[in-house]
Amino acid sequence: MNLEEQLEKIKRKLMSSGFKLTSQREATVRVLLQHEADHLGAEEVFMRVKENNPEIGMATVYRTLELLADLHIVEKMNFGDGIARFDLRGDDHEHMHHHLICAVCGKLKEIKDDWLLELEQRLEREYGFTVLDHRLDFTGKYQTCTNVDCKRTRKAVS
Repeated sequence: MNLEEQLEKIKRKLMSSGFKLTSQREATVRVLLQHEADHLGAEEVFMRVKENNPEIGMATVYRTLELLADLHIVEKMNFGDGIARFDLRGDDHEHMHHHLICAVCGKLKEIKDDWLLELEQRLEREYGFTVLDHRLDFTGKYQTCTNVDCKRTRKAVS
């Protein structure tokens, strides 16, 4: 799906919830779509929006991000660095995708496969608990990490 198709889909979701895709919201959504793999924080989104839309204020971008999170268009996440990041939710899976996070260099990789489906079915069967959503983040170190501190830690552990 290209950027315009994704934008149209988000517009329909906003409209079905009683909201319009204003020019400010569209500018914010475009930045999220263009930088989907970057997991941008609110300030980073604002700085990128401001490049093409200097009239937009930080409060407008922040309100838009919060609205998108409330509508489950984006997921508000924290990867342990104290920054709330915004990650687009995909339609290819029922639940949020998962992440591998390097604790030293901060490299992040998304896992699109849903590894928890069997566990969810078991929770419903054994406990009568229906999982509405889940997110799984693995924190560790990549063997290929080029960060000097990461190499030093890996040598000490080996």
